[in-house]
Amino acid sequence: MTVVASEVPTFDCRADFADELSRLARADERIVAVCNDSVGSSNLVKFREEFPTRLINVGIAEQDMVGVAAGLANAGFIPFVSAAAPFLTGRALEQIKADVAYSYRHVVLCGQSPGMAYGELGPTHHSIEDLSWMRAVPGLEIIVPADPSETRSAVRWAVESGKPTYLRIPRFKVPAVTPEDAPFEAGRATRLVDGTDITLIAVGTMVSRALEASEILGRQGVSARVLNMTFVEPLDVAAVLAAARETGAVVTAEEGLLSGGLGAAVARVVAEHHPVPVRMVGVPAFAPTGSTSFLLDHFGLTAEGIARAALETLGRE
Repeated sequence: MTVVASEVPTFDCRADFADELSRLARADERIVAVCNDSVGSSNLVKFREEFPTRLINVGIAEQDMVGVAAGLANAGFIPFVSAAAPFLTGRALEQIKADVAYSYRHVVLCGQSPGMAYGELGPTHHSIEDLSWMRAVPGLEIIVPADPSETRSAVRWAVESGKPTYLRIPRFKVPAVTPEDAPFEAGRATRLVDGTDITLIAVGTMVSRALEASEILGRQGVSARVLNMTFVEPLDVAAVLAAARETGAVVTAEEGLLSGGLGAAVARVVAEHHPVPVRMVGVPAFAPTGSTSFLLDHFGLTAEGIARAALETLGRE
């Protein structure tokens, strides 16, 4: 029996982020949380209750928040900086560049509720630029987990890596898509579906939709490979080039700006090493006002929209 999308259970990755952070903090006293009056929206209430001296709330002062975290890292702590993604990356970009990346501090920047998750609050609260901004900062690892399992793996990896990291944590619920035996390694994508006609490369909230798009394309005689590109930096160049060589066309899907994000990273690799048609599905400009579901539909960030982009790339629509 085919299971329709509405019957598939979905999960809030913020809960898994907070649970895993608390679990690791019990074993490692270096782990601290720094936030900007966002204890509730970051799901850190239980963390604060369990570790009252290890959560630093700087108030609505994002630049201070990142600066404090860099100082804590310099003192040997492992700070997780948790805040709404638009304010963390927009207001504190200079501190992220100078205090974290350039100084190479072990700070984990946790962008909560990215993309258009805030819906009707509009472009001031949408975080469609964060992947573009963070990719422009050298030395910063960028992780975009697709489901609860990857979110937990990302938190563990960020603790162990010792590297400056940007972790993008979705707000609206997503289904589980990660195979149980899938490794979690920097610069390694996960092939979720094999295919020979075209490759769909997606991140975060778009991975489950890319999987649905692959099913739609299959019913139309198109064999679509699906890659979950968990690390936008470092990118899995080998997987991208294999996709270009073996399937001959690529579609990328991301809940973010078309300029500078996942699509731009993939297109650069393809253009430089093995040119094939590339189509990028994402957000081209500031979004109108509306719910998250309306906005995703508006920009074609749906299974049907990704499938349509693939068919257009192949000249079948």
